[in-house]
Amino acid sequence: MEDKFVKWFNTTGPCVPDKHYMLPVLPRLPGVDEMIDKESYFILHAPRQSGKTTFIKALTDKINKDGQRYALNCSLANLRNVTDKNEALTLIVSQLNESMLSSKLEIFKQKADTYDSLPGMTAPDRKVKRLLNHLCQDLDKPLLVFFDEADLLIGPGLLTFLAQIRDGFNNRDNETNKFPSSLALIGTRNIRDYLASENPDSLGQHLASPFNIVAERMTLANFTEREIGTLYRQRTLATGQVFEDSAIAKAWRWTEGQPWLVNALAKEVVTKQLNNDYSVTITKDHVDKAAEILIQGRDTHIDSLLERLKDPRVIKVMDGVFSGSISKVPYRRDDRQYCIDLGLVNEQENGALKPANQIYQEVISRVITDEVQHILNINLERQKWSDGKTLFISELLKEIQQFFRHNSDSFPLRNKDLTANKYDEATFSFMLLAYFQFAFNGSALIHRQFAEGRGSVDLSVLYHGKEYLVEAKLKENTTLPKSLNQIAGYLDKAGESEGWIVIFDRSQKKSWDEKIYWETQDYNGKTIHVVGC
Repeated sequence: MEDKFVKWFNTTGPCVPDKHYMLPVLPRLPGVDEMIDKESYFILHAPRQSGKTTFIKALTDKINKDGQRYALNCSLANLRNVTDKNEALTLIVSQLNESMLSSKLEIFKQKADTYDSLPGMTAPDRKVKRLLNHLCQDLDKPLLVFFDEADLLIGPGLLTFLAQIRDGFNNRDNETNKFPSSLALIGTRNIRDYLASENPDSLGQHLASPFNIVAERMTLANFTEREIGTLYRQRTLATGQVFEDSAIAKAWRWTEGQPWLVNALAKEVVTKQLNNDYSVTITKDHVDKAAEILIQGRDTHIDSLLERLKDPRVIKVMDGVFSGSISKVPYRRDDRQYCIDLGLVNEQENGALKPANQIYQEVISRVITDEVQHILNINLERQKWSDGKTLFISELLKEIQQFFRHNSDSFPLRNKDLTANKYDEATFSFMLLAYFQFAFNGSALIHRQFAEGRGSVDLSVLYHGKEYLVEAKLKENTTLPKSLNQIAGYLDKAGESEGWIVIFDRSQKKSWDEKIYWETQDYNGKTIHVVGC
């Protein structure tokens, strides 16, 4: 069906009010008006495709329309991987001129490319500062500058750029050295964190001054469940197509409000599943199907996150998340914040980390378990694990025990290119996931639950209305009484009476006869199998 309505759910580039369904942008960052009124310099960082550029464009337009100040939005996207300082500073000046030429304000268009021959514009250590000096001197109102994608600057070019901002800020009250009244550095990462990670020893020596002028670091929050409903109901108002409350709740459960995912789910349903047939009411089943398609399709947005799993700083933190325990590899607090800033994980009320949303969790676990499954060359007879009504989890786990026993040389995985090989504590958990994924081959729905501090990785296998609960734990990170109590609680909530605890023992001193065992206990009215591997 041809869509006669103009607006759509956007998943590419900044949102435009006349074209896209979108929430009010400026309320997403409370406090920014105060930063501007107090003439502060600040950092705005948030994960990819969370609305940063859309926000900055809207803020720039608002300021320019208000008429009390001028605002200039300058993207530094072209500076990716530019390592030469002179080239970087020249490109920044070029981007500032380009931003003036493309501005909606005539005064900026008139000033573009007029400062190149003025004093101070040839020396890299001064040229950005001098351009902004000259521009502020020529304007009749205070200037605000927003440097979008500033975290793409690296090395000496970034240090020099920040030093010029600092110098201009410190002298901006001088009538002959005017400088922007407010300035923001915008990106996926907090620039201070990036520099500290690249060269921790230089932070105090080189970076204290550029950053002591920054009043605050700010970030954009994800959508709430209520805001998802508000966004989706814009479609209802425009077309009459209804999103059931359960569909909105499912969208929240899958995305936890990540803006790109929220839009991608809706787009998948309305344009691909339903081909813009407005007569169909959108249900939770539509949303579940859309989520599965996104997980399998692995859009560029998701693939970029998966690449981060190979980053040494990410590995240190995510190993604890994937294994359900605090990683034995010590990680700095900055590494933890780095993973949060990237949008890979969220911090829970108890301080532990978990994957940022269910879609990311599913993608990550499937990608890694696919790798493990391939390298282990698992050879199981799938028909043995069900009779069409019931899953034979115990029989599967007994065969897995024997595989682990006879193939211990495969641990850890030897293929250095595997993402899974980079994670020490989580290796066995990924192997167990790989077996389950292979054995049921889509005939059962497997939910994985990763979260640092839980002491386990939880598997919930759904088959013909019955839920099978399995926990994977490392011997050194758990005690049996605690594990029994934990899974008994899960079984009670699920209304099930039988569960499994798989305990991996990585001790080199024990024999496999000691590691492989099977104990069945009655615990609080539940039948719980303790499986040694």
